[in-house]
Amino acid sequence: MQFAKRLQNVETSAIREIFKLLGTPGIISFAGGFPDAALFDREGLAEAARKAVLEQPAASLQYGPTEGYQPLREQITSRLHEQGAQVAPADVLVTTGSQQALDLLGKTLLSPGDKVLVEGPTFLATIQCFRLYGAEVISVPTDGDGVQVDALERLIAEHRPRLVYLIPTFGNPSGSLLPLARRRRVLELAAQHRVVVVEDNPYGELYFDELPPATLLALSATVPGSRDWLVYCGSFSKILSPGLRLGWMVAPAALLANAVMCKQFSDANSSMLAQVTASEYLQTGRLAATLTNVQQVYAERARLMMERLRAELGEALAFTPPRGGMFIWARLTGAGGRSGDAAAFVRRGIEQGVAVVPGLPFYATEPDPATFRMSYATVPDEKIIEGVQRLARAL
Repeated sequence: MQFAKRLQNVETSAIREIFKLLGTPGIISFAGGFPDAALFDREGLAEAARKAVLEQPAASLQYGPTEGYQPLREQITSRLHEQGAQVAPADVLVTTGSQQALDLLGKTLLSPGDKVLVEGPTFLATIQCFRLYGAEVISVPTDGDGVQVDALERLIAEHRPRLVYLIPTFGNPSGSLLPLARRRRVLELAAQHRVVVVEDNPYGELYFDELPPATLLALSATVPGSRDWLVYCGSFSKILSPGLRLGWMVAPAALLANAVMCKQFSDANSSMLAQVTASEYLQTGRLAATLTNVQQVYAERARLMMERLRAELGEALAFTPPRGGMFIWARLTGAGGRSGDAAAFVRRGIEQGVAVVPGLPFYATEPDPATFRMSYATVPDEKIIEGVQRLARAL
């Protein structure tokens, strides 16, 4: 059987491959990027689903508009207004998870040979998605504060990319938080070079102590011309439930129209049952308390993991403390003659009964072989303590 040539540009997720190794009883996993299912508001979601089916069967059980369930689009718009963004419901396309938004961007914007700039490191599935459409994906250097804007400007001028993809707020895998001045500069570059900038923001509401800087979407009102080149992707997966498979895209009208057309070819519309359920849930006002609980739990787990990493691995490990999100991005320093090879370290960790994700797959170009990702989101305190001890034995 012959398959499409585009499949030659991609491979299966390294994270999914690691999951295959996690069936051993007793293994502790810091590898996943899942929210903690124990924190889902099951009662609230169950009642919302009941109301969706029994009180709105025509809306929840029937085909719906490709653009999305209108009350939900209005609620998304309202939430974005609260974050300082000027958006109308007509600007919003509801998607089957924010991953579909990225796929729609690939379909509507990318042709074989086009160039895309991403953070190095960035979300693995983004690299795979854009490569599937034939793009050449190029990493932009980052530091503890996210993408380096001087390097971004240089690479935009050099490569004239079709788009730039960023996770400015608590990125996956880096956990970094882009400062306000850099955010503003990114928008200036978008307007100056007339290049599409995609802001992916699935983690922005998972802050620990302080609100993060305004989103690029909110700031775009203060940078003339930037809104014409900005796409914003959001998701309910990390703050409500990934099982709903609901995300959204905010984009300029012409791009949104083409994305709607391409979405019609894919699934006609995102699950109406999920959309009406989410809308009913948002009407209850329960999300605020649910989100506060998630923020507090993740913050405490992150603090504990950082404390134990410093105590157990010391100078052999370097990382920037996350101020939100779900991840710690770490680098083996090689101090004390220890190995700086993260791939070998990951293998030894699995032998010790603990799993993390090697950093190499998160780079489109110029990977750092000493890096790896850990998630604290789903791991209770006692497992964090034991898991870090096992990591120390893997050095």
